[in-house]
Amino acid sequence: MSQSLGRALQLLQELAEGPRSLDELAASVEVHKTTVLRLLRTLEEDRFVYRDATYRYHLGAGLFALSSRALEQRPVLAAAAPHLAALNRNSGHTVHLAAYEGGEVVYIDKYDSRHPVRMYSRIGLSARLHCTAVAKVLLADLPARERRAVAEGIAYESLTPNTLTDPEAFLAELTRVAEQGYAVDRGEHETFLNCVGAPVRDATGRVVAAVSLSVPDVVLDFGQVLKLLPELLATAAAVSADCGWLLP
Repeated sequence: MSQSLGRALQLLQELAEGPRSLDELAASVEVHKTTVLRLLRTLEEDRFVYRDATYRYHLGAGLFALSSRALEQRPVLAAAAPHLAALNRNSGHTVHLAAYEGGEVVYIDKYDSRHPVRMYSRIGLSARLHCTAVAKVLLADLPARERRAVAEGIAYESLTPNTLTDPEAFLAELTRVAEQGYAVDRGEHETFLNCVGAPVRDATGRVVAAVSLSVPDVVLDFGQVLKLLPELLATAAAVSADCGWLLP
């Protein structure tokens, strides 16, 4: 990656966290203001950023259009949308759709809960590999050698008392997920949150996405969340069918 491109991407990542002044951006990327200003002017020309009346920079409409086109290039999104909306409507809980790409699990769609207590997540953010239901579903479908390589490459961070922090324990968990056809996150990422995830398959049978339900334990405890599993599995199967997968 060229130095200029790398710095421009750093600027966009910084602006993704909120508006910034020229001085703040220069400090964040540790580059002289004149260099940052040159990069910002280039980004402005393509509407990837814009400057407001107070001389603070924001992400621009060109970037939004680009992200929209990126999402349109995922066939699973169109197939999943009506089914995810129905699951969200019927359950009232947060629904996520995630995909595995470039070594990361990324949320590609989200339907918010109707309850006042909601989880922080958004489309485009990555999910933790070792402690989220969607990641477990996606990694469980990898070939054994690749699965082990991923498990051994994770920097295991203990986020809660329930977080798995050992590669062998995580690999055993992925084996269970592959055998049972779904994954759980029982307060592994956040102590107050329980999740269940299920695979979405394409015509070849490969898992191309994972759909999940996430529920704060003040709304439903873990046992009650598990009772939502049949509806979640039916949703994942319906999306898979629309993606061309035929149940053996």
